[in-house]
Amino acid sequence: MNFKDRKHRIVFLASGSVLFLAIYYLLKFPNFQFLGNYLSLLSRLSISLFIITLILLAGRIVEKLIIERSETRGNRYNLLRVTRLVTTILVTFVIVSFLFQNLYTLAAGFGLASLVLGFALQAPITSFIGWLYIIFRKPYKVGDRIQVKGMRGDVVEIHYLDTVIRECSGDYIKNDHDSGRDIRFPNSIVLKTEVINYSGSMIPFIWNETAVQVSYSSDITFVEECLMKAATADFKEQYPHRDPENKPEWKPMVYFRNNSYAWMEAVISYPVEPFDTTGKRNRILRKALPSLNEQPDKVQFPEGVMR
Repeated sequence: MNFKDRKHRIVFLASGSVLFLAIYYLLKFPNFQFLGNYLSLLSRLSISLFIITLILLAGRIVEKLIIERSETRGNRYNLLRVTRLVTTILVTFVIVSFLFQNLYTLAAGFGLASLVLGFALQAPITSFIGWLYIIFRKPYKVGDRIQVKGMRGDVVEIHYLDTVIRECSGDYIKNDHDSGRDIRFPNSIVLKTEVINYSGSMIPFIWNETAVQVSYSSDITFVEECLMKAATADFKEQYPHRDPENKPEWKPMVYFRNNSYAWMEAVISYPVEPFDTTGKRNRILRKALPSLNEQPDKVQFPEGVMR
């Protein structure tokens, strides 16, 4: 909904609330006594409609403020969902109050209905509690890349009963690109298992690594320099507004480890955005491999059947 449509709805609801309030007071004039028994019903109806339009109007105004002032997409989405839920609950309460004048009967009926529905709808109720947990504890929000029970993807929507993520990796591809499939799972899962959120303490980065196999006779100092140079250059190209000198935790590092066969691995570890892990790996290899291949006397790659 664009700004103009939102503004028109606010004006429409404001006009409606004024109209229903005016009808409520007009019905108090003696001229309408001819309505008899219907007068009380119409009065209650008009004041109920006035309260409903007032609640909807307040909800629209709050939504407008949230959209204008929220800094992140995830927070905006969560606040809008809570606002709409509260609005719906208040409107439902007004409608039920209009239909049932006897509050004691209403409370008793509501208690009995809650007892029956509690047994019949255990799974949806648990998922709704899971939604409340997601909204207030924020294990993830819209836009985050998460992993839950082997399902990995970017959060697209968080409904009252389930969450939708756009899968990355999956059964058919082994990189971090969008697989083209959506995964929908009940919110109750977050109450029973761990949630891995790639938007962690190093926002906006996570740590990833790329390994290059070299022989034990290679100049490991030269290999380390080439890999560090490639990772540092790519960082400056992709994130020119970020300075790793002021953030020591963003500096890449190189370490070496033994391989199961007859060579060792030079591993460059670096910060990267969760959505760019495959692209970052490719760019580092494109930058580092030409430099390594230019010095065959310093860098020997594994050869033979065990390569």
